Amino acid sequence: MVSATSSPPSKEEVETDKKSRNAKWWYTTFHTVTAMIGAGVLSLPYAMAYLGWIPGTLMLLLSWSLTLNTMWQMIQLHECVPGTRFDRYVDLGKHAFGPKLGPWIVLPQQLIVQIGCDIVYMVIGGKCLKKFMEIGCTNCTQLKQSYWILIFGSIHFFLSQLPNFNSVASVSLAAAVMSLSYSTIAWVACLSRGRIENVSYSYKQTSRSDLIFRIFNALGQISFAFAGHAVALEIQATIPSTPEKPSKVPMWKGAIGAYIINAICYFPVALIGYWAFGRDVDDNVLMSLERPAWLIASANLMVFIHVVGSYQVYAMPVFDLIENTMIKTWNFPPGLPLRLVARSSFVAFTLIIGVTFPFFGDLLGFFGGFGFAPTSYFLPSIMWLIIKKPNRFSINWFINWASIFIGVCIMLASTVGGFRNIIADASTYKFYT
Repeated sequence: MVSATSSPPSKEEVETDKKSRNAKWWYTTFHTVTAMIGAGVLSLPYAMAYLGWIPGTLMLLLSWSLTLNTMWQMIQLHECVPGTRFDRYVDLGKHAFGPKLGPWIVLPQQLIVQIGCDIVYMVIGGKCLKKFMEIGCTNCTQLKQSYWILIFGSIHFFLSQLPNFNSVASVSLAAAVMSLSYSTIAWVACLSRGRIENVSYSYKQTSRSDLIFRIFNALGQISFAFAGHAVALEIQATIPSTPEKPSKVPMWKGAIGAYIINAICYFPVALIGYWAFGRDVDDNVLMSLERPAWLIASANLMVFIHVVGSYQVYAMPVFDLIENTMIKTWNFPPGLPLRLVARSSFVAFTLIIGVTFPFFGDLLGFFGGFGFAPTSYFLPSIMWLIIKKPNRFSINWFINWASIFIGVCIMLASTVGGFRNIIADASTYKFYT
């Protein structure tokens, strides 16, 4: 972050800043698409199965609208102080809530999103690679799911050594293309297959308490699908900015593009996937599809490629935090040894958790509520009320308070539902299989 009150930057710092702030608006589109449209899109039909047609559709529309508004707020707040760029979510939190309280409010939520995403991507990456191999090579010896997650994780021990966001631009672009491709394959394959025999759209046959918790978890799965806010400021920080051409203009242009792609992916998958399988849909709709085999295998491979890029987009801010902490706390010298230790440790941590708790749908619900609802639904609105101070009882004021109320409700319900379901499923699961 460059402040008007700081000492003049050195020549080396200026050159580094130029290199890190040379992104174009379309970079922000595919970075945001990669961050937002992840494996969570494949669980949307499963969430619909617990919410039903009308509540599920309304929840999707509401989430899309509310998070587009909070994305706009974050983009506007990036340079809300003249001469200062809030390059990280926590920097904006410090400005809104104060230097002491801000990090305690924002940083834990942001880390939950970033680390939670990477854990979920470990699981879905391994599962989709396993599915791809099972379809593509029926005569091969089939490995356990844990081994496939380990294979996926091992890739990131190498990719994590890339230095910054711009260095993973090509990976992020490939991931964004893959997300649009496999989402299209998912709903087209469901549409061409048609509805299963005796399809039912009634609520699943289970106890009332279990159904309530599953509904809570479904809310978290939907909120997990709107996750780009956790790295929005970091993405915007890569764009050059001047008083004549502020970064908020190209960033908003890129965000609009990302949300259009988001709608093209999310709504057909959710509605057509639920239409085809009803309440019997899998928590990953691709797992419910078997034919045509080559197309389903291709879609699983695309998901695998996509989550490889998504993992890096969410991991980069965490790498930066870990490395800065090691430099300041333990006087660790910057360079390759630091990257090897810090980044490899993080990859290993997410890999171990992913292998141990591979409950895709439950993880989406838990992390969606615990981390994504605050960072995407209501923290930007709270900061907007504090910093911009809109007139009380104005339309802007009402929209922000509505977003806060809805976001808090989603956070509480889906966190409880997801945590309970993880415990319930773990009690009957055979670990490391």
